[in-house]
Amino acid sequence: MIVRLIISALAVVISSFLIDGVSIEPWHWCVIVAVVLGLLNTFVKPIIKLFSLPINIITLGLFTLVINGAMVLLCAYIIPDDHFHVDGLGSALIFSIVLWLVNWLLSFMFKNDK
Repeated sequence: MIVRLIISALAVVISSFLIDGVSIEPWHWCVIVAVVLGLLNTFVKPIIKLFSLPINIITLGLFTLVINGAMVLLCAYIIPDDHFHVDGLGSALIFSIVLWLVNWLLSFMFKNDK
């Protein structure tokens, strides 16, 4: 679980450097951002996906991108603005896509085969 947290925090740092509309100051707050995003994705996101199922079916699953962006915006709302700032929904959408991609690549690189 610690390795997963480190990978997620590293993905948050890399993604925030790649996206102009997202900032994390100071850099060690990326661990808190990773924890809050993980908790939101575990507890809040399934409920929102359940309620948005009809529109998700109509858009063939593309509305999930909007839900991911909303989770990033909710995380930015929970964490103080001087530590984690997102400019808007567009930046949150791009951040969530880049975060997913970086997280996937890092998990693939540090995969622990037993």
